[in-house]
Amino acid sequence: MKVAVFSDVQANLPALEVAADDILAWRPDLVVMAGDLLNRGPCSRACLERFEELRRAHGWLPINGNHEVWVLRCGREAPPSPVAAEMRAFADFTHRQVADLQHAFDWWPDHLCFDGGDDASWVHITHGSLLGHRDGISASLPDEALAERLPRDTALFVGAHTHKPLVRRYGAMQILNVGSVGSPFDGDTRASYGRLELHGGRWRTEIRRLAYDRARAERDFHDSGFLAEGGPLARILLVEWQEARVLMPHWIRRYQDAVLAGEIGLEASVTEFLDGIR
Repeated sequence: MKVAVFSDVQANLPALEVAADDILAWRPDLVVMAGDLLNRGPCSRACLERFEELRRAHGWLPINGNHEVWVLRCGREAPPSPVAAEMRAFADFTHRQVADLQHAFDWWPDHLCFDGGDDASWVHITHGSLLGHRDGISASLPDEALAERLPRDTALFVGAHTHKPLVRRYGAMQILNVGSVGSPFDGDTRASYGRLELHGGRWRTEIRRLAYDRARAERDFHDSGFLAEGGPLARILLVEWQEARVLMPHWIRRYQDAVLAGEIGLEASVTEFLDGIR
């Protein structure tokens, strides 16, 4: 049995296209998209349309990520203040792209489980962990913190969310974080996804890295209107993608409360933050 799992496309269409072509050439028995197909990038609608084509033609399966949940929430709830609206402008940009297609998400689950033919080969796939979409498994997480995050009686746990590929063990359980197709944070700009193969009742895993047309992807940030309409925080998302490193949580810790309190403007905070990291 061969299974491909990919995640965190983050609206990067050129990266999705290359990953999809590589997966199709490998001819797996099952393909799972483990969330965050949308948002943080420029081409959410095109990525959703491409995934829906693959789902209909090849039976690819989706799982919710935190960005699907957040974008749909933005469509239901108005921002509580003008500054909050400015801070979530990139997510509202995404919602405008997919608003008439949001029925596609109605049946997306949070978890997917299957077995390869016996009790020793159960696989559990989710975007983050049992604690939620925003709680991924990272290399820095100590073993004692894993028990509440992982299912019991599972041979292989597959997650994502951190944008950093990882192969790890917890007791008898294998852990695979498939990283990110569209915006890795491990310093490697190539797309990342996971391959699983069942041999003799045991899963073998592989992280696959793929180059793609990054010049085209960067043009999309500009040509789509994402940077023009996505608010100042869209500039941080672009630099994260360019440098393949996590930045937004650092801005949040340093500036978010001050921006919400009116102590500094959002545009000024982003400029100061980006100047400080260069």
